[in-house]
Amino acid sequence: MDAADVKVFGKWSVEGITVDDPGLQPYINLKPRFAPRTGAPFARQRFHKSNMFILERLMNKLQVAGHKGKKHYISSGHNTGKVTTITKVMREALELIEQRTGENPLLVVVKAIEHAAPREEVVSIEYGGARYPKAVECAPQRRVDLALRYITQGAYQKSFNSRKKLSEALADELIAAWQSKPESVAISKKLELERQADASR
Repeated sequence: MDAADVKVFGKWSVEGITVDDPGLQPYINLKPRFAPRTGAPFARQRFHKSNMFILERLMNKLQVAGHKGKKHYISSGHNTGKVTTITKVMREALELIEQRTGENPLLVVVKAIEHAAPREEVVSIEYGGARYPKAVECAPQRRVDLALRYITQGAYQKSFNSRKKLSEALADELIAAWQSKPESVAISKKLELERQADASR
């Protein structure tokens, strides 16, 4: 079957979607799947996670979002690890994005990840018994990992202790990141990280 005939959730095609950032092109996989769930084919293989469809990586991150300032309870309400729950959340979020923007929601997701991927970050080095911050360039795969983490934690942060559903919060976060608006937690975190790196040169 031709890749153009494969539509995610039977609705959306990846045809015509490209990654403009040359550094991220090998690390954002756009090979489509009907259902973005493959059952960890690259488990225990270092760096092979970039061979997974990018939407599946986002869904996996939604299942294990990590902590926000060492507060795991912020995501624990939705974060049960149920594949069916996260699949439903992702499908609803994609439908909301399509309704609000009129664009292919997969395009919005890919561009949001591109815009939210930080180019620099800060590490701490020890020299003469003292610690100093130092700016370093972010590796391409880590850029994608951080963007997925920030988008996921931003969605959970907006839906926690709120009447807003996780699917609505995720759609809001992806649209804001796609438009590079500071309302996006991922965009604001990226700008803060790059600002710190600029000050640590």
